[in-house]
Amino acid sequence: MDIPLMAETILGIKGLRFVEPTFADLADDIWTDLLVAAAGEQGRLLVDEKEDPVALAIGDGVRWNAGSFIARRPQASIIDRFEETVGEIWQEKRSVWTQAVREYFSHEITRTVEPALEDQNPKRPEMVDALVRNVWNGEAPGTCLDCCCGSGIGSVVLRSLGFSPLSYDNDSSLLALGLAKSRLLPTETMMIDGAVASQYTGKERYGLGLMFGEINAFTISTWEQITAELLALSEVTLITVGTEKEGKMVEEWAVSRGRSVNLFENRRDPIYDRWVLDIRKD
Repeated sequence: MDIPLMAETILGIKGLRFVEPTFADLADDIWTDLLVAAAGEQGRLLVDEKEDPVALAIGDGVRWNAGSFIARRPQASIIDRFEETVGEIWQEKRSVWTQAVREYFSHEITRTVEPALEDQNPKRPEMVDALVRNVWNGEAPGTCLDCCCGSGIGSVVLRSLGFSPLSYDNDSSLLALGLAKSRLLPTETMMIDGAVASQYTGKERYGLGLMFGEINAFTISTWEQITAELLALSEVTLITVGTEKEGKMVEEWAVSRGRSVNLFENRRDPIYDRWVLDIRKD
């Protein structure tokens, strides 16, 4: 028997389908227009603890289509469409619904995407664990953004240290691998572009970015945007890169945004995470 997804349980709808194709599409208003145009006389409006709309489902007796408003503002047309239906209003905490939406789209990745080949050096988690422990010694664990998480090596380490990862990357095959290996958890994972991460999540105290790069003339703009977003969303940030040159570039970006930076060489791993930036918001 299939275990119902959280979104199905919250809305009481088996076989619920979102109109948005991916988690990243949640920010685009075009999907609101598609939802409003969906056929059906039944409606379920989900509101959060502040009674703000976070989702609408439209059904025709056979299938249900839903849209979620955790990354875009609900338009007036949503309420108008709901009022045209034989509707019910349901309520759930926004944080719980957000987990449910992340789970739904993570499930879609595992259902439709071929996982990448295994990319983990078996010894790397131990080395990353030692690095994070050293840099964040004395920090009280909390939610940590795992930016450009790949297949989830950083998330595994964070979880083992008592942190709650919120992992994101735009490579679906790496995410599929991490989800298949349970290094990434469905309710904690988002397939998004790190350069616009603030559209999909709020600020947290901690941010982790393992092995940023390769930063060169062709990618420098992208990596600066990704770094800027991670710094805007976190106060205590740990970033690793492969070369000292890359480290100095990230250091310059952080300092220009008013952060204090400790850049140092990490000799635990000869290939990955060689240069480390301990970045703090003063």
